[in-house]
Parts: sequence; C-alpha cells; structure tokens
Amino acid sequence: MTQEEQVLGKAYDAKLMRRLLGYIGPYRRSALAAVVCLILGSGFSIVQPYLTKLAIDRSIQSGDVRTLTGIAALYAVTIVLVFALSFAQTMLINLMGQKIMRDLRMEIFRHLQKLESAFFDRNPVGRLMTRVTSDVDSLNELFTSGVLSVFDDIFTLAGILVFLFVLHYKLALGILCILPLLLAVTLLFKIKVRDSYRRVRTAIARINTFLQENITGAAVVQIFGREEKQYRRFTAVNRDHLDANLQSIFYYALFLPLLEVVGALAVALIVWYGGHQVLSDALTLGTLVAFIQYSDRFFRPISDLSEKYTILQSAMASSERIFGLLDTPPAIVSPARPAARAVARGKIEFRDVGFAYHPGEPVLRGISFVVEPGEQVAVVGATGAGKSTLIALLNRSYDVGEGSLLVDDVDVRDHDLAALRRSIGIVLQDVFLFSGSVVENIRLGNRSITDRDAVRAARTVHADPFIRRLDGGYDSRLGERGASLSVGQKQLLSFARALAYDPKILVLDEATSSIDTETELLIRDALRTLMAGRTSIVIAHRLSTVQNADRILVLHHGRLCETGTHQELLHRRGIYWKLYQLQYRDQSPGA
Repeated sequence: MTQEEQVLGKAYDAKLMRRLLGYIGPYRRSALAAVVCLILGSGFSIVQPYLTKLAIDRSIQSGDVRTLTGIAALYAVTIVLVFALSFAQTMLINLMGQKIMRDLRMEIFRHLQKLESAFFDRNPVGRLMTRVTSDVDSLNELFTSGVLSVFDDIFTLAGILVFLFVLHYKLALGILCILPLLLAVTLLFKIKVRDSYRRVRTAIARINTFLQENITGAAVVQIFGREEKQYRRFTAVNRDHLDANLQSIFYYALFLPLLEVVGALAVALIVWYGGHQVLSDALTLGTLVAFIQYSDRFFRPISDLSEKYTILQSAMASSERIFGLLDTPPAIVSPARPAARAVARGKIEFRDVGFAYHPGEPVLRGISFVVEPGEQVAVVGATGAGKSTLIALLNRSYDVGEGSLLVDDVDVRDHDLAALRRSIGIVLQDVFLFSGSVVENIRLGNRSITDRDAVRAARTVHADPFIRRLDGGYDSRLGERGASLSVGQKQLLSFARALAYDPKILVLDEATSSIDTETELLIRDALRTLMAGRTSIVIAHRLSTVQNADRILVLHHGRLCETGTHQELLHRRGIYWKLYQLQYRDQSPGA
C-alpha cells in the first residue's frame, strides 16, 4: 500500500484534469456563476488602488472635498461588492465541491460492489477506504481551492500588470526585476514540498493500514496481551507522520516569510525610485501610493499559486489512484444476452471443474457431479479440501478455471448474474450482520419481503423467542456486525434470512459448526422445513449433520474421491470412514 502512496506522478496531467473537469458538467451553471463572481470580484478589487490614486491626485492635493467624498463612497461600494461576490463565489464553489464529492464517492462505492471477490483478495481494506475518503477529499480541495483559485490568481496578476504598466512602465519593469529571485525561491519550495508531501502521504497510508488491522483484530490483541507492543508500534508510525508534517510546516514557515522579504524589497525599490520621481515631479504621489498597493497585491497571488502546487500535486496523485480503481473492469459480469434470467428447477452440474486461486496451485481438480432438483447433497472433507470453493464457484464469486458449471443445464456464466445469486441462499459459518434493525437484517433491503414474511421466517427457524426478548423486538437496533448477539443467535438470524428469500438452491457452509448442541437441536426441525423442495448443498465438518443427506460427496486434496449415502461410505472403509472414526472413536464403524 505504501509503495502505491509514494508514487505521486506528474504535478499536472492534462488527461486526468480533463476527466476531473467532467464531474463539473452536471453543475456547470454553478461553476459558471462562480467564475462570473470571481471575475467581477477580482476586477473590483484591482480597481481599489487606482481609486486611491485618484483620491490623492485629484482631491486631497487640490482640496476638492466633494470629489474626495464621491471617490470614498465609490471605494466603499467596491468593498461591499467584493465582499458579496466573494461570499457568493465561496458558497457556489463549495456547494459544487461537496456535490462532486458525493457523486464520486457514490460512483466508487457502486463500482466496488460490482468487483469480484478476487479483487478484494488482492487489495487491502485500508487501501480501498483511503480511496473513498482521503483521495476524494484531495479532489474536493482541488475543486474548491484549486481550479478556480488558480484562475482567480492568474486573472488578478494579469489585471495588476496591466494597471502597473498603464500607470508607470519603468516602475513596472523594476518590479519585474524581482521575479527571478521570486521564481528561484518558489522552485526550491516546490521541490522540498514535493518530497515532504510524499512522506506525509506514506505516513497517512501506514496509519490507515495499522488502525484498520488493529481495530478489526482488537479482540486478538487483547487475548494475547499485545496492547503495549502494538501501542509502541503505533507510536513509531504516528511519529513518522508527525515528523513528515513538521518538515512540511518548516518549509511553509520558511517560504512565506521569504516571499514577504521579496515583496518588501519590491516595495523598497518602488519607494526609493518612485520617491525620487515624485520629488522631481516626474511621478504623482497618488501613482506612487497606488504602485505600493499594487505591488503588495502582485506578490499575494504568486504566493497562492505556489501553495496551489501542493493541492494540484495531491489531486493528480489521488485522481490517478481513484481512476485506476474505477477503470478496473469487473471480471465477473452478466452476459449481454443471458441464456437464462431465472433459476426454475435448481439442478446443479459440475463437469470436470478445475480451479486455482493462484496460478500453479490448483484447489479443485476434475470435479464432476450432478445435484438433481430437490436433492440434498452433503460435501465433507478435511480443511483445505476445496469444499467452500465449490460454493464460491456456484454463485460466481469466482469463475471456474477449467471445465464448466451448469445450473438448470445452462452454464452459470450464461445466466443473468443478479437472478442467479437471488436464486441461491447461502448460510455461512461467519454470519455478517449489518448495522440496523433485526427485521432489516432479515430482508436485506428486499421490499418484496414484508414484516410478516420476516416474522414467519424467524418463527420457522426458532429465532422468534430470542428476538422477542430484545429491547424493541424486531425493531431492535443491532450494533456493528451484530456485536450484541451471541454466535448462535446470529446463526439463527442467518437461517431466517435465507428462508425469507425463498431460494431455489440452498447452501449451508459449516452453518451449524458454531452453534451449541441445544440450539442445533432447535434448528434441525427448521432445516427440514427450509430444505424441503429445494436443491440443498450442506458443507460440514460434523458428520452428524449430514448423515440423513440423500448423497454425500467426499473431497480430498481437491478431488472428488468418494460419493454415496452415509451407510454406503462407511461400509467402503475409505476416507469418509476414517473421518468418521476420528469424530466417533467410541462408536463402531457400522453405527
């Protein structure tokens, strides 16, 4: 992760910038209004020193109070207008920036939901969180403080230069003589800040990764007494972040006073040369005062442009990472013309299926079997035999590497993906519950499932009694991942969820391994109801849960080695018999 964060790329990339500006499209009216406010505000601001010149030369020196009052009133009007236009511009541009951020985050989130499981295997959660949070924030800063501000600075510089040369071109040339020194200071600052910014980004990435891992694994840290060790590690990571920011602060603290010094040199040059010109009547006092005011305003946008370099650098790096994510095409999608848009019967067929998560490391080898509609098939085997991989292939979390997998005699890759997954109900060992109410976790946003349907499903799987005991019952709010519930209660809710969705195919992946014996007895009856009339695949370590299956498949090292009923497999005295002996040493093989 940190290597990716270190790569900053170019400070400006025209292709990336064009793509970023495309997000302004829906809000072009707001952007146009902000630009108009910016131009008018800058124009009125630039006029103010010239009004000062007129007040001195035409009114103060001649004692014309009436004209002086008129100029002062005009000056006050420009101040009010600059304030109003600046307020309007700030509101417009920040509202636009917030809306663009919302749109971009929604686009990233929608895209993440389309990506296959293999993508999340390769990309840590901390990195993806950074894309949606920190990187999007960097782009917001570009839209609100970068693009239009740069335009404002350039317009202001151009306007000031015009007024300077109109007023007195020799003094204007004198100010421009300071520019090489200013450019040298700015270039040095740019180089140092680039390196400093890289360090800050790397430090932030390390903090995000470290926090994500430690908050997720807080229970493990406490169980093994690693609090002090992890605290010391975080202290080191946090110290790196502090040092990187202190370095950045140092360069800013050095650069800004240097700009002030350069600006002061320009003012000193104007006072010295302009003063001589005033004394020799070659220059009016009002022009000299206006020049001093313009010189101060001339160096301010240059300072701003130097600071905008960091914003631009950050935005280009963030946009490159964000667009890299958005340009990652989903590997598993629905075909343009699905051969099947619904699962009608629930027949499943594996034809010589092979699969590997990593090239050269096959998990499944030549797997072939058929599950008829309504049949209950169990899959057993040692850890790592490939049992869960069968299910991951069935619902297309991954696609088969070799052979083919058919549902209702149609290859799963030719099914409508959403319809296929809606037809497969999966109950996992590690139940994931979302923050929300109990009833919301049962129906998961499916509006076709009513509250009555959810309650009926909960009653069928015997989850209703414990739900009724919760404060609020079915409207009770669950914490993150259902932290307030026991493992068995979470599992019962997952059964209720599967039943409420009424799938054609039901998969139980170690679904009862975390349930105590009493709870398991409660749900056995519910499972009979749940699996009735459905094609069911039960993956289990505890062989007591699969003895009544129509057929049992035994996987060993990624191969289908045995198939038959419980009694048939025991009589063969093969792998299944050995697994049975390990679990029931005190029972006879024929038991």
